[in-house]
Amino acid sequence: MDRKILHCDMNSFYASVELLEHPELRDVPVAVAGNPENRHGIVLAKNEAAKKFGVTTAETIQQALRKCPGLTFLPPHHEKYSFYSKKINEIYRSYTDLVEPYSIDESWLDVTGSERLFGSAEGIADQIRNRVREAYGLTLSVGVSYNKIFAKMGSEYRKPDATTVISRENYREILWPQPVGNFFYVGRATAEKLKKLHIYTIGELARADVGFLKRSFGVHGEDLHRSANGEDTSPVRRWGDWDDVKSVGHGVTFRRNIRGEDDVSLAVTELADWVSTRLRLYEMKAYGVKVEITTPEFRRISRQRRVERSFVTAQTIRRIALKLIQEAGFMEREIRLLTVTAIYLAKEDAPEQVSIFDMAEMFSPEPKNNSNSVNSNSVQEEKIERTMDAIRKKYGTKSIGYAHSLGNDLGLSRRGEEESEK
Repeated sequence: MDRKILHCDMNSFYASVELLEHPELRDVPVAVAGNPENRHGIVLAKNEAAKKFGVTTAETIQQALRKCPGLTFLPPHHEKYSFYSKKINEIYRSYTDLVEPYSIDESWLDVTGSERLFGSAEGIADQIRNRVREAYGLTLSVGVSYNKIFAKMGSEYRKPDATTVISRENYREILWPQPVGNFFYVGRATAEKLKKLHIYTIGELARADVGFLKRSFGVHGEDLHRSANGEDTSPVRRWGDWDDVKSVGHGVTFRRNIRGEDDVSLAVTELADWVSTRLRLYEMKAYGVKVEITTPEFRRISRQRRVERSFVTAQTIRRIALKLIQEAGFMEREIRLLTVTAIYLAKEDAPEQVSIFDMAEMFSPEPKNNSNSVNSNSVQEEKIERTMDAIRKKYGTKSIGYAHSLGNDLGLSRRGEEESEK
């Protein structure tokens, strides 16, 4: 018997929450945005009225105003979003304990075992939409399918406030004609590469030779082919099982664009310090680092590297991140926003196999060295950083740091509320 999976996606969540206190603005274009004076004037969310003018997330306030001169801006209140997210997930959990949040405003539900109590999966989706609307004045779209990916695609298919069923009988009709870039897990770079291979739609991806896709994309090519053919079998995790942190990252939009080794080194040092502190707090270790660069033109570049041996120190994260930035060609180019993330996480006490070759590997202290190795076993570095953790725990997060970052003009800080766990 097929599973019955729902994907619930709140409609314009941030903007909708803000409009609860501004009902007079409900029918006019509204965007949620940060503070433009601190160079955080970027659209975080927009309502349906603003979408009709072409306003998009992550564009600047100036760009949005050129599209919609009458656009009204409201400041974000993240504590409100967390409050409503928890309340809405409580509604989901009244139907099943198999509830897996994907983000603050999206969750998967497996209601296979709930149909006897609450009716069909489609009926449960409609019940949830009605309950959320009546209780909180917010709307959501729900995709119903037999796997997680198609359920996610269903919630995107019709908005706002709609239920879409994608079944074994209709998925070719609904999904296959769509552009390949619309498919879940197909990012911009993958979509462009697929187009160069003359694969323009999800259907063409599904019908492509799996060997050809594997040669072009590795294991990811096989996964894409399987998913496009409806063969995703990933489970919906039980509520609470998703508490394990999957990555720890921190990003900063700088007060001015950074450029050159001094600027980049300072920025990466502070970001790596923040990330490593959170890693140790969660008692996790990492096997990889990811950097995401946003240019002044809002072009986004992402690079990541996995290593053989685990690490928890800022110095190791810094060395890998600087190497990635250098390899991406951005050591001497302007950067507006930079994010450093520790990835491929495991519990600190998880066993690992170490070879004599691993012990010999180490990154150079500076990115201009051509070494491709990483020292992930610096006991002395870890002792120093754990001592810093203890000082910060007793005297506050700003009580100790790196001297060269004092008085910097980049807008770097160690505010705990800015953490990002995925």
